[in-house]
Amino acid sequence: GQAARIFTGGVVPDGADTIVIQEDTTRDGDTMIVNEAIAEGKNIRNAGIDFNEGDVLLPRGTRLNDRALALAAGMNHPQLPVHRRPRIAILATGDELVAPGMAPAPGQIVYSNIFSLGALVRSESAEVIDLGVARDTLESTTDGIRRARESGADVLVTTGGASVGDHDLVQTALKAEGVDMAFWKIALRPGKPMMHGRLGSMRVLGLPGNPVSSYVCAFLFLVPLIRALSGRSVVDHVLEQAVLGRDMPANDQRQDYLRARLENGESSIPVATTVGPQDSSLVANLAAANALIVRPPFAPAAPAGSSCTILRLPN
Repeated sequence: GQAARIFTGGVVPDGADTIVIQEDTTRDGDTMIVNEAIAEGKNIRNAGIDFNEGDVLLPRGTRLNDRALALAAGMNHPQLPVHRRPRIAILATGDELVAPGMAPAPGQIVYSNIFSLGALVRSESAEVIDLGVARDTLESTTDGIRRARESGADVLVTTGGASVGDHDLVQTALKAEGVDMAFWKIALRPGKPMMHGRLGSMRVLGLPGNPVSSYVCAFLFLVPLIRALSGRSVVDHVLEQAVLGRDMPANDQRQDYLRARLENGESSIPVATTVGPQDSSLVANLAAANALIVRPPFAPAAPAGSSCTILRLPN
């Protein structure tokens, strides 16, 4: 027989049907000795083994991760039509808020929401516009809303000031600026005083100020909104089944999202156990959780070991 030397990745010469790697051969002048038996067709990659002309492997709505970008380049697409990253402006409200690293005076608390919400927004490939903290005045809150519009934000997220106290001015300021309110208050725990509206093309989400309520509401409502604005084909969180790690009391009229920890069970179904008290100010329990147990309104009491529905939190 005959042989021709080629380099790795080279074109197979006409008439050749097998490639033997150099390490498995011995050369003696113009003679090549194959040291190990090899099957016909070995080490040849035929055209179309990966994909064919006209194949659609990155359909509309696909999130372009590192592997998808490699595929696009490999398919010889130097450019792709994409949605730009949504711009999310975050405005906190409250005279009581101080930055981490400061010593809170009596009646003050450390402001943590920008860090949790900002990280959540960035994990969905959106941009964060930090508008800082508005004081408990109508003028300061209104100024923050106007700065969100001027920044070109697609979504304004406010935290705090959404309830009915004398210093809860967010709804008043939003309405004064022309926001068309879709709803205020929702049968949800945590997060009852949440609000939603639109100001021109800018969406507005008013989240509670309590850090757990703020995070859970952002996870449930802001994340799907970002995905939709990004053009993704799948925007909703995936509900999964688990079994309860402890007894659950009967629920009232609000849908509950209980912070829980998932552990491996005896079967392939995980065990979901609540992480202690469910107060909406307990950041330590939120940090310890990796899932939310979803309890519908008026759900009856459920013993440990019974089936439940969960949402996994981001890693």
